[in-house]
Amino acid sequence: MDYFERKLDDKRRLTIPVELRHEFLSGVVVTRGFQQYLHLYPKDVWDRLVEPELQGSILDEKTADLNVQFRMGKSDSELDQKQGRITLEQHLMDYAGIAAKGAVVAVRAGKYWRLQAAQAA
Repeated sequence: MDYFERKLDDKRRLTIPVELRHEFLSGVVVTRGFQQYLHLYPKDVWDRLVEPELQGSILDEKTADLNVQFRMGKSDSELDQKQGRITLEQHLMDYAGIAAKGAVVAVRAGKYWRLQAAQAA
C-alpha cells in the first residue's frame, strides 16, 4: 500500500490502515516536510536513517537548515495499538494546512510518508 486517505476525528487523530500498522511498531515521528506538508516516519527509520543525516558538520548551513526544518515541532509518539491511531499536533496541522476533522492524504515517499490536506493533493 503506497497511498491512503483518511478523515481526522474530533481529537486530531489519524487512523493508520491495518495493512501498515506493523511499520510503526517502533513508534511514530511526525515533522514538517520540505514544503507545506508533513513527514510521517516509523521511529526506527528516523533513528537509523534521518538522525545520522542531521549530524553533519556544525558549520554546514544546509545541515543546520535541515535540522531546523525537521526538528521544529517534531512530534514523537506511539501508535494506538487498539485502533491504530496517531494524534497530529495542532501546530503541525496548521503548517500543512490540514483542517480540524479534515481529510488527510498519505503518500509513501520511500521509507516515510508525506501527509497533506486532501484538497492540496
